[in-house]
Amino acid sequence: MQKPIIGIISPCYNEELVLNETTVQINTIISDLISRNIVSEKSFAVFVDDGSKDKTWELIEEKAAGLLHVKGLKLAGNVGHQNALLAGLMAFKDEADALISIDADLQDDVRVIEEMILKFKLGVDVVYGVRKERPTDTFFKKNTALLFYNLMKIMKVNIVYNHADYRLCSKRVLNSLSEFGEVNLFLRGIIPTIGFTKENVYYDRLERFAGESKYPLRKMLTFAWNGITSFSNYPLRLVTIIGFVIFFFCLLMSGYALFSLYRHNVVPGWLSTVLPMYFLGGVQLFCFGILGEYIGKIYLEVKKRPRYFIDKRVD
Repeated sequence: MQKPIIGIISPCYNEELVLNETTVQINTIISDLISRNIVSEKSFAVFVDDGSKDKTWELIEEKAAGLLHVKGLKLAGNVGHQNALLAGLMAFKDEADALISIDADLQDDVRVIEEMILKFKLGVDVVYGVRKERPTDTFFKKNTALLFYNLMKIMKVNIVYNHADYRLCSKRVLNSLSEFGEVNLFLRGIIPTIGFTKENVYYDRLERFAGESKYPLRKMLTFAWNGITSFSNYPLRLVTIIGFVIFFFCLLMSGYALFSLYRHNVVPGWLSTVLPMYFLGGVQLFCFGILGEYIGKIYLEVKKRPRYFIDKRVD
């Protein structure tokens, strides 16, 4: 393969504390790869501002003016990490042979970018960046992440273990991705369903260079639930299973009640009446909640609203 044009896409939301270092590191890597004839001199990095409230966009404009390989894309408002990432991928998919997505916080090791590109040059269409260990994560975060991946496996969702959104995608993978019109985005689940050749590169997750995580517990739980309900109907099947279990339990209780009546061993009391009512009511509300989540997703999908709007672009 000739020297490929490689683009690096990095979504940013309130990243003014880390952006100076991130742009310099990624621009340096691109310059080094160009000087060693690994990638084309047309290679670039794009920082996508996802409606930040700080000086993120001003810094992106400054770096785009001062660094040779840096570009910027500003969205009209905050649309979330997945949509911001998709906006960058779709805006630049025709300007590169492959695009690499990476978060702006420098926790994903940028040194494996070269390994990704070398695998791409050998014909691999998707190269996943996979974390070897999580030494910087807290006990809670490490174990909730493990629970998340195990739950995804149970729900039959095809995702790569310990992979976030650090990956290389070839142009034909990106063209295939552009055909997905769903509003509820979960790129970690979509990319593996596309197919094509794939391989992994492994790295140790680093500490965040500066600033705070943009994924608190609430957003992590929302992201996990969105991934499950976007790629699995298992929760709906679970409702059916719960229904059968309760029906079987009710048959047993009915048999016990008839047997007690026959033996004249019935103890009057409200507990035996109220507890089943509470139990069945709670289960019904739980099942209705799952059904409501799926109906809500259908509601969002059928409206087919645009996922983002691009405000500005700087090269």
